[in-house]
Amino acid sequence: MGRWRDGRGQLTVRGDAGERPAVHVPLEVATSYRARTKGLLGRDSLDGALLLSPANSVHTFRMRMPIDVAYLDRRLRVISVRTMPPGRLGLPRVRARHVIEAEAGAMAEWGLRVGARVEVVWEGATATEGREG
Repeated sequence: MGRWRDGRGQLTVRGDAGERPAVHVPLEVATSYRARTKGLLGRDSLDGALLLSPANSVHTFRMRMPIDVAYLDRRLRVISVRTMPPGRLGLPRVRARHVIEAEAGAMAEWGLRVGARVEVVWEGATATEGREG
């Protein structure tokens, strides 16, 4: 798989076996230094989610809203989920290679929790394993 690029796509959160259907969420992908640095700064809301890659930590300094943060390993499996209010510094996660950010409460609605695996689709391509895969 080639390198990911800044752009838009779709995040698919796989449902539990037989319990929940898969959830599809609009996704912004930020892979360049500039896009990752800007992140959600200056926004009052977000329709969907933002994927930062590569990333293993985030902060909410100068943010206007609390956010949910999911840390993903290189195979796009969730290793940690946190809700962060504005003005906080998140601890780095050693195994994390990617971070998903969304408005606070969104990830619980999607069923995104530790152990879940996500899929990223953009420009007609699918990523089930991260860039290193």
